[in-house]
Amino acid sequence: MKVDVVAHIHAKPGKEAELQAVLEGFVDPTRQEEGCIRYDLFVDLDHPHKFTFIEEWSSREALVKHGQSDHIQAGRAKFPDLLAEPGWVQVVTKLK
Repeated sequence: MKVDVVAHIHAKPGKEAELQAVLEGFVDPTRQEEGCIRYDLFVDLDHPHKFTFIEEWSSREALVKHGQSDHIQAGRAKFPDLLAEPGWVQVVTKLK
């Protein structure tokens, strides 16, 4: 079953550019992963410390494998210094 993800990530004040660089580093390798249908990064125009990923995966298993990938684990290791709060991730499936 295909799954979609909405992930919200908020930078600490003054850490926006650094967090953006880490998040942008996720995009190309993730798009090459098996099961990745869509993986897009957005920034809030009114609140530039707020980033959002919109993702589509062929299965929940593909999403789990993504979370275990080396590039995601390396980026997450930097999060304690960059995030204002824990990220908020919603995994959903389209009903209609």
